[in-house]
Amino acid sequence: MPMDPNYEKLAAVLTGHSTKLQKGERVLIDAFDIPDTMVIALIRSVRERGAVPFVNVQHARISRELVDNVVPEQFETKAGWELSQMEKMDAYIALRGSDNIYEMSDLDSGKLTQVMRAMKPVLDHRVNKTKWVVLRWPTPAMAQQAMQSTGSFEEFFFRVCTMDYARMTEGMDALVELMNKTDIVELKGPNTDLRFSIKGIGAIPSGGGHNIPDGEVFSCPVIDSVEGEITYNTPSVYQGVSFDNVHLKFEKGKIVHAESNHTKRLNEILDSDEGARFIGEFAIGFNPHILEPMRDILFDEKMAGSFHFTPGQAYEQADNGNRSQVHWDLVQIQRPEYGGGEIIFDGEVIRKDGLFVKPGLDKLNPDYLLA
Repeated sequence: MPMDPNYEKLAAVLTGHSTKLQKGERVLIDAFDIPDTMVIALIRSVRERGAVPFVNVQHARISRELVDNVVPEQFETKAGWELSQMEKMDAYIALRGSDNIYEMSDLDSGKLTQVMRAMKPVLDHRVNKTKWVVLRWPTPAMAQQAMQSTGSFEEFFFRVCTMDYARMTEGMDALVELMNKTDIVELKGPNTDLRFSIKGIGAIPSGGGHNIPDGEVFSCPVIDSVEGEITYNTPSVYQGVSFDNVHLKFEKGKIVHAESNHTKRLNEILDSDEGARFIGEFAIGFNPHILEPMRDILFDEKMAGSFHFTPGQAYEQADNGNRSQVHWDLVQIQRPEYGGGEIIFDGEVIRKDGLFVKPGLDKLNPDYLLA
């Protein structure tokens, strides 16, 4: 069967650079509304590495129907068999397409919370116990989000998803070393003045190992240390709703005020559980191909000159102890055309208006990464 070279190249990145599959390892391919030919390309690439492929095929409209008419304990039962399946896997590759990013927008938020709570053990095992990578799939709906033609967006997608992620390594290592020594972080920008500690938390490089596209180094605030306010200038679609100009205020680590164009729904999400009003991740993004927001978190959180500050669950690798069913990567862009801003570590500016100014970190700037 003839195969699109872009599919083969992307499959090779996912099974090689991202998950580094070894002979005999079992990998679950989770296919959400993507072409069968891409699933086949992945199966072939998995087998070329001597690993064993397993496949789940899922569709958003079917998932919506299940959630909309959910009955008590339905998803607890589903979580039981999915957890049993996940526990037998060494790796997980998910490709998520979407013909309509607002498919879940009119569902009852209580039902969505119920389902997320039930499925959380599966997510936790996948994140903490397997090698995993998750990515979107280019669709006309995504092209519309990005305000591009379908053909132009597909070209952009394969360019950014198959870039030389190894080139990020040296700069990421320098940033990790610096963050591991840092106590106080300050974030400055329009309607943004935040201060918090990352002392003792540790920093993790992310250069294609878990997300494609990628390009970030993440850590986590000491849970009760966040003080100040932030306004996110990147729109975000979460649980099928598009949020703009999310503004949060913090006291002793907790979100004490939250507003946006959907303030009621925003606060419903933040009230999902106790941990949703605390921060579970602080990350600095630097993918040189991604410059404009497209209402897709996996792309937007990697934008050159951005950072994200995430209400909800902390990752095991950089953990402040926060636990939540929510993990919402809200993004601020600090490049001049978006209002600029500074990231300050222990009183020293390390990035200004989206460009790293500290020697060694400049290898994460676009001029180097695209050279």
